[in-house]
Amino acid sequence: MTAPRPTTARKVLGRLSLPERNYVADALRTETVGGVLLLIAAVTALIWANVPALHDSYESVSHYHFGPGALGLHLSVAHWAADGLLAVFFFVAGIELKRELVAGDLRDPKAAALPVVAALCGMAVPALVYTLTNLTGGGSLQGWAVPTATDIAFALAVLAVIGTSLPSALRAFLLTLAVVDDLFAILIIAIFFTAGIDFVALAGAAVGLAVFWLLLRKGVRGWYVYVPLALVIWALMYNSGVHATIAGVAMGLMLRCTTREDEKHSPGEHVEHLVRPLSAGLAVPLFALFSAGVAISGGALGDVFTKPETLGVVLGLVVGKAVGIFGGTWLTARFTRASLSDDLAWPDVFAVASLAGIGFTVSLLIGELAFDGDQMLTDEVKAAVLVGSVIAALGATVLLKLRNARYRRMYEDEERDEDLDGIPDIYEQDEPSYHLRMAEIHERKAAEHRRLAEVKAAERRGLAEVAGGAGEDNDGPA
Repeated sequence: MTAPRPTTARKVLGRLSLPERNYVADALRTETVGGVLLLIAAVTALIWANVPALHDSYESVSHYHFGPGALGLHLSVAHWAADGLLAVFFFVAGIELKRELVAGDLRDPKAAALPVVAALCGMAVPALVYTLTNLTGGGSLQGWAVPTATDIAFALAVLAVIGTSLPSALRAFLLTLAVVDDLFAILIIAIFFTAGIDFVALAGAAVGLAVFWLLLRKGVRGWYVYVPLALVIWALMYNSGVHATIAGVAMGLMLRCTTREDEKHSPGEHVEHLVRPLSAGLAVPLFALFSAGVAISGGALGDVFTKPETLGVVLGLVVGKAVGIFGGTWLTARFTRASLSDDLAWPDVFAVASLAGIGFTVSLLIGELAFDGDQMLTDEVKAAVLVGSVIAALGATVLLKLRNARYRRMYEDEERDEDLDGIPDIYEQDEPSYHLRMAEIHERKAAEHRRLAEVKAAERRGLAEVAGGAGEDNDGPA
């Protein structure tokens, strides 16, 4: 009988593969810039809506209607931002998820389990916290889904502002977590916030999606084909009664995200590279500009902590998100016999889980849908989303700053490229050619140091001879 083969314990939040690291770095760079624009847009909205001299103009612009009424698309500016621009955001989210599952590190089911379980727990626990708070306080249960979402752009903007050198594994975990989170959020919107369905329009949208898929399979190229078709699909989806952002996710998931022999990048990656700046730099900030403009006063902020609906949102984001994501991660590690990466500690996971409590963009969207028809409660819930997101950001900042020196060392190790070949040294430790290159570099450095040592020694000998000769002359007769 042969002895069982030893198995290598899988590491939770271990080092990313090199292609995944490069992809994540590129994606996070764009999202960070977009996050800063998002912060600026949110602050602008709050100022615009709360300065008495400007408030009326904010309301006028937000509620200004335009668009073809015959097609059922005579919408307000705020409505276009929520249903139109966010479709672009969810289109990118769909591509990200497809790429992760078929070409990224998550194509391994064991690796995919962690962010999926963490995201599910990070949505279930906030919903439970909201529900318990409102059952206890006698509030409305309609807003149970509001604190379930994570805003990756806002979270990355916080990281950019506080200047923490978060390791790539934790950044990738946060990014993937938010993508999975967004997908489940859009499913929640489709299932729970669809009042009535126009089956003719929905069938038309389904036919449009089928055509979109067939064109992709046939290899048809050209934005002039896909952009008009995408607009038709979006309009039909909107008129069907199903939230129009579903169309964005569906089209994103249809793109091919695997490369062929003659391709450097897959079509999905190429399209994402083109559209992501539009999503992060324009679509999401404009949505924030026309959604975050709620009237906030001292009394309104106080009401956030007294009304069960708003308190449930704050507790869901601040407590529910952190507990849910941390608990889901720990349970995954516990029951899959995996261990946390040697470079990290569980407090690091809790800090990132706290950062995921920033639930801005999608939380604002769900808040509008959940309390549609009650403008006062909608604004109060939006204020609660802002307050909860700020508290989560501040708490995560404190936790991350405590470990920032450690993160900085890890980040420097990940980025070090002493042989200047464009690949971080940490990814070449098993390559003999890397060690040969490093040996040549060290030999050149050693030769240079030997030369410098000989020069210094010669200089010292020269100084000693000069000093000795001067002494002999002084001792002679005058």
